[in-house]
Amino acid sequence: MSDGSMDMPMPNSGSMSNDSMKSMGMHMSFYWGKDVIVLFPGWPESNSGMYVLAIFFVLLLAATIEVLSMLPLVKPGTRPILGAFTQASVHAVRMCFAYMVMLSVMSYNLGIFIAAVAGHAIGFFVVKFRAVTKETEQQYMSPNGISSKT
Repeated sequence: MSDGSMDMPMPNSGSMSNDSMKSMGMHMSFYWGKDVIVLFPGWPESNSGMYVLAIFFVLLLAATIEVLSMLPLVKPGTRPILGAFTQASVHAVRMCFAYMVMLSVMSYNLGIFIAAVAGHAIGFFVVKFRAVTKETEQQYMSPNGISSKT
């Protein structure tokens, strides 16, 4: 007679040795090295040039996420449906990039992690620098467009 439970084999965490996990390309802690898989199988392989390209790609993605999250998206006077569609589209792209950066960081490669953090910091800096510059210019401009600096 069955008690309603199903007998299913459960994975045994001790059944996979650390060596077999490494041979499959899985790391469970941060490591440093160019032997990494980022986003796609076989990329960047063990090629140093492709590893550097992967680092720059993750850095660029992270910076783009920050830029897309901070910039004004819709001009005043835009039709509401068009404005909402534009904002939703930019949000979808931003989320796609964010998940790609997250998956890249899940490779546990320290170089990729540093690139992601640096990219977010660079993107945030660029956006805030532009905002502060624009605000400072507006403070020093009088209503007639002539600078009031002395």
